[in-house]
Amino acid sequence: MIKYQFTKENNHIQEIKVTGHANYAEHGEDIVCAAVSTAIIVTANAIEVLNLKDKVQLDLDEGYFKLEVNQVDEIVEGLLTNLEYTLNDLEITYSQYIKNQKKEG
Repeated sequence: MIKYQFTKENNHIQEIKVTGHANYAEHGEDIVCAAVSTAIIVTANAIEVLNLKDKVQLDLDEGYFKLEVNQVDEIVEGLLTNLEYTLNDLEITYSQYIKNQKKEG
């Protein structure tokens, strides 16, 4: 199962963690893992292309993604909120394979 968590303080996303594998299907056939991976990579690439890497710290590996916000930024917040909406939508459709571990600060 993929588990994800958005930690917020004062309504701003401070940290994101995504871990695990969906096990929806075999490796290379798993559309849930592919969707989550794509959403994460699109977000990370947008942060890089928009020259916002100094505002966050990224750690990305197979089955693991962690992002910490170093400096609150409106564009970063928008990108991360979009990622949160995307993962929440995937959880609605594939709740057996992806779960939000909610944490509010």
